[in-house]
Amino acid sequence: MPASTTFLQSFAIQRRVIRALLLRELITRFGRENLGVLWLVGEPMIFTMGVAALWSAMRSTHGSNLPIVAFAITGYSSVLLWRNTVSRCMGGIAANASLLYHRNVRVIDVYATRILLEIGGATASFAVLTVILLATESIQPLFDPLNVAIGWLLLAWFGGALGILIGSAVTFSHLIDRIWHPLSYLLFPLSGAAFMVDWLPPQGRDVVLLLPMVHAVELIREGFFGDVVHTYYDLPYMAACNLVLSLVGLFVMNAAARRIGEK
Repeated sequence: MPASTTFLQSFAIQRRVIRALLLRELITRFGRENLGVLWLVGEPMIFTMGVAALWSAMRSTHGSNLPIVAFAITGYSSVLLWRNTVSRCMGGIAANASLLYHRNVRVIDVYATRILLEIGGATASFAVLTVILLATESIQPLFDPLNVAIGWLLLAWFGGALGILIGSAVTFSHLIDRIWHPLSYLLFPLSGAAFMVDWLPPQGRDVVLLLPMVHAVELIREGFFGDVVHTYYDLPYMAACNLVLSLVGLFVMNAAARRIGEK
């Protein structure tokens, strides 16, 4: 059989597996009643708009001339993108352990399903909020949509890679689960969601720029605000961090799969 035919058959099987897992995950999480799958988009929208409203109420203490609503959306939506992806991956293996006895279902399929759902929900939420606010003239037109898209994709890659790594590591020790939750809250104020790197002293900039997600947030904000802000980011550095996280995550995932006896 030609290699191309074998690849197409394998791809078709993989697509059916991912589709079935997506449907199962959606029904399990959101059910068939009320908002259902719309809640996947609605939930991050509510959180983001809540933060934007709170920051707008605290305008006098914001300390910047940047549009507060756009600033809040670019910051908090970015946090939801990577943090929710990691959180959902952590329970992926335990919640789908019985499915791994099927020949065509692998651990990577479980993670791919949860990553796609979280990234899709966060992306749709961000896009819908941006369109609504543009239509109501609550924010100015984006200065460079391409920069926003690149920053968002890098952040999604970061969240997916970190999700596979942390989710697989939980298989070896539940202590990882207990450590991650407080750590994720500590990372929130350092992630660039509530500040611009330019506002920090030079020593502070050097510290926060060690965190990959800060570079993506800075790029997204440059895409929103343009020359109004002075941004700091290093795309090769973030891509290298994402690549290392991906490789280490896949290695730990394979070890986790052997540990649980994936057939």
